[in-house]
Amino acid sequence: MNQSASVWLLILLAVVAANLPFINERLFAVVPIKRFVGGIKPFWVRVLELFFWYGVIGLLGMLFERMIGNTFTQRWEFYVTALSLFVVLAFPGFVGRYLLKR
Repeated sequence: MNQSASVWLLILLAVVAANLPFINERLFAVVPIKRFVGGIKPFWVRVLELFFWYGVIGLLGMLFERMIGNTFTQRWEFYVTALSLFVVLAFPGFVGRYLLKR
């Protein structure tokens, strides 16, 4: 896979993964939840799931970088910026879940 294709694939997967906690009621999109009232995930579970998907996408990005060539060491500033961008990508799912009137 060339560099351009891997970047676009990673962006597409990041958009899907960032919105995944907000568009379904299953834990990690697989495990059904019956423990909570009415089977609806609380907000804190959605946030923890968002952090989990951030880690998965980050590891996938590192894998793509390793496949393309040499990897670069990153400091904490990179990860904070990437987390901020991941939260921005989750905005449409958050709006659809909590801000739109049903």
